[in-house]
Amino acid sequence: MNIIKYPERGAWAKIVERPQLDVSQLNGTVAGILADVKLRGDKAVTEYEERFDHAILSTLEVTAEEMDEAWRTVDDDLKDAIILAHNNIRTFHESQRFESRKVETQPGVTCWQKSVAIERVGLYIPGGTAPLFSTVLMLATPARIAGCRQIVLCTPPDRNGHVNPAILVAARVAGVSRIFKAGGVQAIGAMAYGTETVPKVFKIFGPGNQYVMAAKQQVSLHDVAIDMPAGPSEVCVIADDTADAAFVAADLLSQAEHGTDSQVIMITTSERMAGIVETEVARQLDELPRKDIAAKTLENSKLIVVASKDEAMELSNVYAPEHLIIQTDDYARLAEMVVNAGSVFLGRYACESAGDYASGTNHTLPTHGYATAYSGVNLDSYCRKITFQHLTPEGVRNIGPAVERMATAESLDAHKNAMTVRLNSLNETDCQI
Repeated sequence: MNIIKYPERGAWAKIVERPQLDVSQLNGTVAGILADVKLRGDKAVTEYEERFDHAILSTLEVTAEEMDEAWRTVDDDLKDAIILAHNNIRTFHESQRFESRKVETQPGVTCWQKSVAIERVGLYIPGGTAPLFSTVLMLATPARIAGCRQIVLCTPPDRNGHVNPAILVAARVAGVSRIFKAGGVQAIGAMAYGTETVPKVFKIFGPGNQYVMAAKQQVSLHDVAIDMPAGPSEVCVIADDTADAAFVAADLLSQAEHGTDSQVIMITTSERMAGIVETEVARQLDELPRKDIAAKTLENSKLIVVASKDEAMELSNVYAPEHLIIQTDDYARLAEMVVNAGSVFLGRYACESAGDYASGTNHTLPTHGYATAYSGVNLDSYCRKITFQHLTPEGVRNIGPAVERMATAESLDAHKNAMTVRLNSLNETDCQI
């Protein structure tokens, strides 16, 4: 790990830089696959599944029999864990329900909002070395609470054409409507455009590799909304001299094992703690099954020593981490200083893994510095707010002249006239009375 001691503020921008991926070549590949899926539908998706996932599929949709078999296959302990996590996620997201309130902005002018669920949403769940069945819970649970009529899920099958059974169990628990055996760019294209089998959705959620991310960004330009732009996963840990070094090291490694492009950063006010954590990371790393992945990630990791906790928080806000863990004796005070972060974990016992799985908060979060402008997935991610207004004659009289003047100033005479004819009508009525 790279230890940086007391960096000057002028160096902060360089320190918090993410690894840059050259996507110029893959963008062309992605565009070609998307165009083919749009043109040939199921046939193209099936061919790309054979090419990329080495699965020969007769049908794309997961059957009821496959769902039942998955339920029998997954052991009861894991099913219980999935159900516990789902219950917590549901409880937290149900607390986010929108309550509409009518507001009279002027006498006779009433305005309000209504929250309406997106009718069809698509969820992408990666397979590969780490099938993310937890992400099914994170994405499908709020979609169901919001009232989305159809929740479509795509995930890559294995070479035998089977979907990871834990993914299917989580989908059943969370209320997914339909599941399809499709991964990568072809899955994003199928949900964005629709095929003979896969319904077209209105918004796509979920993580993926650089090809999936590029595909989501391309289809978002013209065809479908997406949850957020995204890059590799990341964590920042802020620790003082009271932190538990073993806990900090475990938190750093839990993120490092995600993939070789992940990023882990520790900011501390203690040189002693930096040294202890570095030693502890090396010790724990040797015991991890995915240590080769984690070790590669750690080559780009940083342990940063700063002069004060306030400075640590300033640096963290510049970095805008996806996950922020504050393990200090005054974590409550520092929490008030958080401006840019996806999800925050407070105190020595709140590990990132809790939020990744079962505390109830959502783990689909902005990465690559997008926490400066984006929220993580929440109930509102699945809803639209539609505004309403109602004007009485009194309301027209109260705001009508202002509308006329403003429309005239913008040279939009038809806009002015739409209000003028109403004012004139009211004036005529008054004269008749």
